[in-house]
Amino acid sequence: MERWSGVLKIPLDATTSNYYRVAASLCLSSSKTLTVPSANAIFFHGDKVQDIGNHVIERLYDLQKVAEIIVSKFGNSVNAWVVEASVFNGPFAIYKDFVPSVNHMGAPKSYSPVGFPASSSIVSLLSSCLHEVLKEGTDVCLIDQIASVHHCPKTIVLGFSKGGVVMNQLMSEISSLDTNFAKTSMVEESTSQHEKIQIIPASKESFLNSISEVHYIDVGLNSSGAYITDHNVVQRISQRLARGADSLRIVIHGTPRQWCDELRGWIRKEKDELVRLLKAETENSGGKLQVCERFYFSDRLADLQMHFEIIDAMDVS
Repeated sequence: MERWSGVLKIPLDATTSNYYRVAASLCLSSSKTLTVPSANAIFFHGDKVQDIGNHVIERLYDLQKVAEIIVSKFGNSVNAWVVEASVFNGPFAIYKDFVPSVNHMGAPKSYSPVGFPASSSIVSLLSSCLHEVLKEGTDVCLIDQIASVHHCPKTIVLGFSKGGVVMNQLMSEISSLDTNFAKTSMVEESTSQHEKIQIIPASKESFLNSISEVHYIDVGLNSSGAYITDHNVVQRISQRLARGADSLRIVIHGTPRQWCDELRGWIRKEKDELVRLLKAETENSGGKLQVCERFYFSDRLADLQMHFEIIDAMDVS
């Protein structure tokens, strides 16, 4: 399958002067038409790395390279989107549009579903990206609506390092989504909205309802909040699944860099608590809430390079 690939510079909306860099690798048909993917895999990057003299780390910070890795992991039928924060304080990524409570270092004070900021921002950003692809790519056109109607691709979300705060916010928002409303919304959109929504969800409800996998990739902060540990959030997600929402798989990937850091012991404690909460709700969800924990480079001393190498090494099966 052919692909359209590039790095876009996109404002979240017309009122902001902050731009996101987004690497996209999108499925194309043989006639250069954007086609419906099996899933949209959306990766949120971490703090900025520049000119540190380590080619391995610099390669794995490169947005386009990460997009290629995501496609290699999930298959050539997925669309890959790699998002870099629009605001930095020095090297520190600040995802304020997605998690409004973050401080000047990008660390969250809390995770609240009020206003659904993460899902709303993602839908807006991806829609703007598609618009830009169509504007830039003179040989690329939209998919045939008739061929794609009623098909809404699944969504896989991945948060690396600081990008994990977006995963936590999405978990909070998923827990507050009304199952019946979300399903009704998806049906209405598939028959009434513009054809490009068949490539990406067109509303926060359909986006949240389409999420099938959440990947935490060596997440960590210099303060608490790296993993969401709110029992009510996990319980409400389990209840949604038991009421008929599609299955949700949570995969937690880590290295000694984060999980064995004695100076930031809260990272492992939060990770362990989230895993415990998820496992405790597996049965209540009818087996539809799945959790998997994977530890990489356990035989190596912790260093910054392994923190990035996990992007290449992670097992998403």
